[in-house]
Amino acid sequence: MPHDADWLASATAAVEGIALAPRAEHRGRVEEIGDGVAMISGLRDVRLDEVLRFAGGQFGFARVLDPNLIGCVMLDSAVAVQAEDAVFGTGEVVNVPVGEGLLGRIVDPLGRPLDGKGGVDAAAHWPIERPAPSIIDRDLVTEPVQTGVVVVDTLFALGRGQRELIVGDHSTGKTTLAIDALIAQAHSDMICVYVAVGQKTSSVRHAVEALQIHGNFARCIVIVAGAASAPGLQWIAPYAGMTMAEYFRDKGQHALIVIDDLSKHAATHREIALLTRQSPGREAYPGDVFYIHARLLERAAKLSQARGAGSLTALPIAETDQGNLSAYIPTNLISITDGQIVLDAALFHQGQKPAVDVGLSVSRVGGKTQAPSLRKAAGTLRLDYAQFLELEVFTRFGGMPDGRVKAQLTRGARIRAALQQAQHAPLRLGDEVALMLAVQLGLLDALPVAAVKVFRAALPAVLDGLDTEDQAAVLTAMRQLAASLTPEAKTAKP
Repeated sequence: MPHDADWLASATAAVEGIALAPRAEHRGRVEEIGDGVAMISGLRDVRLDEVLRFAGGQFGFARVLDPNLIGCVMLDSAVAVQAEDAVFGTGEVVNVPVGEGLLGRIVDPLGRPLDGKGGVDAAAHWPIERPAPSIIDRDLVTEPVQTGVVVVDTLFALGRGQRELIVGDHSTGKTTLAIDALIAQAHSDMICVYVAVGQKTSSVRHAVEALQIHGNFARCIVIVAGAASAPGLQWIAPYAGMTMAEYFRDKGQHALIVIDDLSKHAATHREIALLTRQSPGREAYPGDVFYIHARLLERAAKLSQARGAGSLTALPIAETDQGNLSAYIPTNLISITDGQIVLDAALFHQGQKPAVDVGLSVSRVGGKTQAPSLRKAAGTLRLDYAQFLELEVFTRFGGMPDGRVKAQLTRGARIRAALQQAQHAPLRLGDEVALMLAVQLGLLDALPVAAVKVFRAALPAVLDGLDTEDQAAVLTAMRQLAASLTPEAKTAKP
């Protein structure tokens, strides 16, 4: 039949066009598999962090290289992987997509979409492990990062290129504080990256909804490695997020990354280390637990003009147990970062939100990055507030304070009320400056403490209603607003 002859001729031509040659294949086999870790034999030429492909299509990466066995951490479900299965070396390390196509997307640490919007349009693929910028490639941290959170911007100013740890007990508002910092960048030039490591699905959903409703999600990247994800995905998540953020930094842009949280990442590292039979150390963590976070956070930096003047600011989160800041992982992270914002459970349950412990929190960059107008308006706010907290403790034992002490207690109570802030409601820089001026000039001293919240909520509208930015006009408007909230004004007859 002519059609059969044509088919046979085309098939023959196709077969003859195939170049047949010997091909080397790096092949091993699974000796043991369990808890997301596979022990593999036969792959003697595998590199550290090389991607390995299993016969069933699953992937993992080589984490431990022993003479006879390789410890492979799974990046996919290991349910279908069994002992004696074949494993192949790919010759490539773990890479992730980078580029503008990731903006507005929710992906896993390998860049695979989780939002149902189709594949990611990547500009390139970069390895998750990249060297930190050298000293000569860095510049001074002098540009501010406005978080919109009054207590942070006024007392613990952050700079572009800084690494500031957010640390506190479970459910004290750590994620909320970090998400508010991302929301505040809705109208700035900063790209926002949120990395969820080992978090519950409900917690991640709430964070994403907050970014979508209150922030500019089109300039955000969300990387999710949930509590049910493979341990390998949880382990690489912070490094993948840092690589995706570095793409924008290296282009001369500015990025802000939140890693939520490194305590769970350290626990995953400990789990993998124990399963791969590494020697345990303090609290059963392996000896390199400090190094894995140090090399990660060192990648956050402000680059020099010769390198494009881009910046990458990091806000890692760590969880403490019963407020124990001297635990292994918190102390490691405190020593690595450029300061810490400590959240106190007692303050949180008293209704002081954000529950920032002013005494234990610090920014080692300090006022160098604070907006000059805000630094001038805040003045001695931190010292005044610290003195108030000490006086408040002493007055609980009884006794009648004199007039000066009573005035300090009155002012301190208004400072504390002014530092309270609802979640997902960041303030503009002008609003923060005006609020601090009102506190420092004593405009709030005559108000009941509960009225300070009303004053702060009404202040942005009052400032927007002014036709001038003259300081005298602003002060007059704030005095009128404060006077309208005094008890006398409320009880006065119309």
